[in-house]
Amino acid sequence: MAQAKTTSKTFKLNTGAEIPAIGLGTWQSKPGEVEKAVEAALRAGYRHIDTAFAYGNEKEVGEGIRASGVPREEIFLTTKLDNPWHKRAPEALKRSLENLGVDYLDLYLMHWPSSTDPDDLKKHYPDWDFVDTWREMQKLMETGKIRSLGVSNFGIKNLERLLNDPSCKIVPAVNQIELHPGNPSPKLVAYCAQKGIHCSGYSPLGSSDSPLYKNETIASIAKAKNRSAQQVLLLWGVKKGWSVLPKSVNPERVKANFDLDGWDLSDEEIAKIDAIPDRFKVCGDAWLPIKVFFGDDE
Repeated sequence: MAQAKTTSKTFKLNTGAEIPAIGLGTWQSKPGEVEKAVEAALRAGYRHIDTAFAYGNEKEVGEGIRASGVPREEIFLTTKLDNPWHKRAPEALKRSLENLGVDYLDLYLMHWPSSTDPDDLKKHYPDWDFVDTWREMQKLMETGKIRSLGVSNFGIKNLERLLNDPSCKIVPAVNQIELHPGNPSPKLVAYCAQKGIHCSGYSPLGSSDSPLYKNETIASIAKAKNRSAQQVLLLWGVKKGWSVLPKSVNPERVKANFDLDGWDLSDEEIAKIDAIPDRFKVCGDAWLPIKVFFGDDE
C-alpha cells in the first residue's frame, strides 16, 4: 500500500473547509525575516500560514505570500483578533486584511480569552469578556471575508462557558493551543474532538531551545529513522490528529520541517512519545490581566 503523503494531508473542519496538516508559524519572527520565511515555506510546498495582529508582522507575511507566486486561493491563511481589540472586532478584521493585502481569511481566531482594556493592558474590561467577543465575531461571518472562525488558548473551562452560552450560535472550527509531548493536553484534545473542534498545535517543537531535542525517547526514535528530533515531533503531532505550526525563519529549517513524506511512526513509537512524563509550557498566562489556564487539559 502506498504511504499517504503527510505534506498534502488535510483535516476537515466543521465548516467543511480543509486545513493543511502542516503550517508555518510566525510568532516571534521579526519583520524582515518573516517575509523570506513565508516565501521559502510556500516555495517548499507549505500551503498553510499562521500569523496574528499581535505579532506585528502581518504586512511582511502578506509580502512573502505575494513574493512566492503561489495563488492566494491555494493558501490557507490564519490571523487572530488581538486582546485589546475585543470590542472592535470589525475594525480589527479590516486592519488585518489591509495589513496582509488580502480580501478574505481562511481562519480568524480569537487569540486569547482575555478582553484586555486597551487603555491599560494590565486590566480586563469590567463589562465585557470572551463570550461578548465571540458574539461580535460571529457577525463577521456575514461579511464573506472569513471562511472559518475559531479560538486560541481556550481550556475546557472557558470552552464550556462559551458553548453553553445562548449567544453562541457558531461552534469554533479550531482551537489553536500549545501542543507537544511536554504539554500534550489529552483531556482538552478529546473534549474538542467531541465538540467537533479541530485542534491546531502551536510550539509543536517545544520552542527554539526545546528540552524535547535532548529527550532520550525522541532522540532514539529520530536516530532509528535517520530523521531529526524536530521531524519526529511534527509527525507525532499530525499522527495524533492535529495540525502543527512549526516556526522558523531559517529557509533550510523551514524546508526540513516539511520533510515528512516517505517515512512513518509506528503505533508503538507514538505510544513511547505519549509516555514522556516531563511537563512544561512555552506560553503561560502570567502576562495577562486574567487567568486563562486552569490545569484542566490533562
